[in-house]
Amino acid sequence: MIEPSGPLKGLRVVDLTRVLAGPTCTQMLGDLGAEVIKIERPEAGDDTRGFAPPFMPNTRESAYFVGVNRNKKSITLDIAKPEAQAVVHKLLANADILVENFKVGALAKYGLGWDQLKEKYPGLIYCSITGFGQTGPYAPRPGYDALIQAMGGVMSLTGEPEGEPQKVGIPVADLFAGLYGTIGILAALRHKQATGQGQQIDIGMLDTHVAWLANQGMNYLATGQNPPRLGNQHPNIVPYQVFPTADGYMVLSIGNDPTFERFCKNFGLEHLLADERYATNAARVGNRALVTETLTAVTRTMPTDEWIAKLEALKIGCGPINTLDRVFADPHVQARDMLVKMPHASGQEVTVVANPVKLSATPPDYRSAAPLLGQHTDEVLASLGYSAAEIASLREQKLV
Repeated sequence: MIEPSGPLKGLRVVDLTRVLAGPTCTQMLGDLGAEVIKIERPEAGDDTRGFAPPFMPNTRESAYFVGVNRNKKSITLDIAKPEAQAVVHKLLANADILVENFKVGALAKYGLGWDQLKEKYPGLIYCSITGFGQTGPYAPRPGYDALIQAMGGVMSLTGEPEGEPQKVGIPVADLFAGLYGTIGILAALRHKQATGQGQQIDIGMLDTHVAWLANQGMNYLATGQNPPRLGNQHPNIVPYQVFPTADGYMVLSIGNDPTFERFCKNFGLEHLLADERYATNAARVGNRALVTETLTAVTRTMPTDEWIAKLEALKIGCGPINTLDRVFADPHVQARDMLVKMPHASGQEVTVVANPVKLSATPPDYRSAAPLLGQHTDEVLASLGYSAAEIASLREQKLV
């Protein structure tokens, strides 16, 4: 593995996470230079190793797993056994951070709960990511992305007005929980730097979901009214939505009155500016259907690419609705280096989505692709002082 160079270089993370929320958090830490030791179940490993097809080309590694487990070392341990728990304790003796997403109380069965570790390792930062957090009536429940999207309100806001509620097309509840976990860890590291003390970080997926209801959450708090589903329209700005073109669709984002005026003057709609129903954003929100109908008749007159060229020249927000092939082929996405090719232990090269954080002095680095199951077991155990014979014995006992 290439030596890390990021701002978290020198930090060790014990990674007891699987699926998506936890691995998103620990991959971010790994990208920023931390040594991440991922502990997986012998033979089975992280559940997402089996979330396939698709597999990465010419490998038996699931695309799902490869996408959120780079810059990690994989060791296999059966943490239900005392001998394997002893290995975890040896790791923790020189670790800065533990990240886990077991059900509340599950790790306590193995002597690895926060209350059992905090006195033995007072500087340990212990990040727990669960569906509902460590407290409250739902704490014992398992958390799943679609379930959290439903309970957290976003599904009630997503979809066509007359259609059924819709979840977002990617697992945003998992992803946000993982990223909030990273933020909490970075704050805890600053506290530890100042005081020497670790702490527990309690991340509940439902909490993080409620936190990013953002303007829609505030719309409810301001009015006491549940915001309706608006399809692809914006609750507070009109026109800011999908419009049909002569050959497809585009997003038109007119964020203020001067921009609307510029749009009207350049596309034969200047007469609308004298109509009070169109004159201000507040009026346009109140006459949403009328504005949409009026502009749709105009947007249908040109193909998408022609609209984009003309609107960009006028500095009016717009964009095509890209499929993923167009996203990854986009010249701006490519210029921003959002795809990275990495050598994989299978002997193949894998392409992954890059870390979006751009740091001028200590950028994310890409040291190793997602590991094979147990790829680093012998290496890590040897670094902890286990002899070859002791490692072989652990393997014979199916503890690793």
